[in-house]
Amino acid sequence: MSKSIQPPKPNAHKDPRGWLIEAAAHEGFLLAGIGPADIGSVNRAGLAAFLDDAFEGDMGWLRDTAAKRQQPQAMWPDAKTAIVLGMNYGPDHDPMDNLAAKSAGNISVYARGRDYHDLVKGKLKQLAGQFAAQTGHAVKVFVDTAPLMEKPLAQIAGIGWQGKHTNLVSRKAGSWLFLGVILTDAVLPYDTPETDHCGGCRQCLDICPTNAFPAPYRLDARRCISYLTIEHKGVIDRSFRQAIGNRIFGCDDCLAICPWNKFASLAKEQKLAAKAGTDLPPLADLLRLDDANFRQFFAGTPVRRAGYERFLRNVLIAAGNSGDTGLMPMVTPFLDHSSALLRAMAIWALRQLADDDIWQGLRRVYLPDERDQTVRREWQDN
Repeated sequence: MSKSIQPPKPNAHKDPRGWLIEAAAHEGFLLAGIGPADIGSVNRAGLAAFLDDAFEGDMGWLRDTAAKRQQPQAMWPDAKTAIVLGMNYGPDHDPMDNLAAKSAGNISVYARGRDYHDLVKGKLKQLAGQFAAQTGHAVKVFVDTAPLMEKPLAQIAGIGWQGKHTNLVSRKAGSWLFLGVILTDAVLPYDTPETDHCGGCRQCLDICPTNAFPAPYRLDARRCISYLTIEHKGVIDRSFRQAIGNRIFGCDDCLAICPWNKFASLAKEQKLAAKAGTDLPPLADLLRLDDANFRQFFAGTPVRRAGYERFLRNVLIAAGNSGDTGLMPMVTPFLDHSSALLRAMAIWALRQLADDDIWQGLRRVYLPDERDQTVRREWQDN
């Protein structure tokens, strides 16, 4: 539950900015900054280049809403100021250590707790409501679901900069930061924009398992494991499957390697906290989930939004990468699944786990009756 804010001092309405920063801290936001409701020409050009190269992949809404993303006023003509809030979700361990747990599903740090959209938006609404009551100005709140480019606004408002991995980096929270934005028709004093502090470092680029960065500050989402395991709807290309390892929802590599994380503190909001060793479900348990159990198991978390079919596709790939032959009895039933996507990924997983005699025996049984061409190709090409 949001913490209550003490009534403002009598002159608070004369200094809404000072009141706002203090109230944001009470609501659990580590960072708060104020800037113009304008992403700037450089960021507009960056968005255009991203779309020109078709880096968005299946995320067609990015192209469909490009005109709105160009400028906050496209969504709300009266917007004058962007109040940008940052909430830290730093884990209590190095997420890279989770990659060694090959028989467990590695879920990105941000998705292990309660869905941040709900939690952050609730706190933003609380803060925005009090700001509107104190100032008489109109407000609108945004948390990653509307066509608003939060990261450029955050840099302009001075709370961080977009690193070479294209995510926001903060000198107080490293790369572990959720963003929320309050747009208002009020005109407030602006903070100084943050400058880039990446220097010559390129660790986030070099660690990417799928080479998703064609250049610093540019991301080809079609190659990104977070995109592939969350946004991409179909069969994951064979060239990426081994690189996915045990990552079943998202990827933390480029975030976790950032040197600025040494200044990050642990998540203060316990509903967002990721604990070492407690958030990695065994692949064997996940392979036993049906659709109803999946929705119950991941209720209230971002994972549920991926849907059963897409998520189990990822789990099957992780099973194939595990080297754990004990998972074969849980994988084999997917060869009879109604979903062609899951049948295809089960074939690949079993080809990684089974010896040649078992594999050929399965192929003789299942290939003749398979009618889906994508699934047939998995039998034929493996």
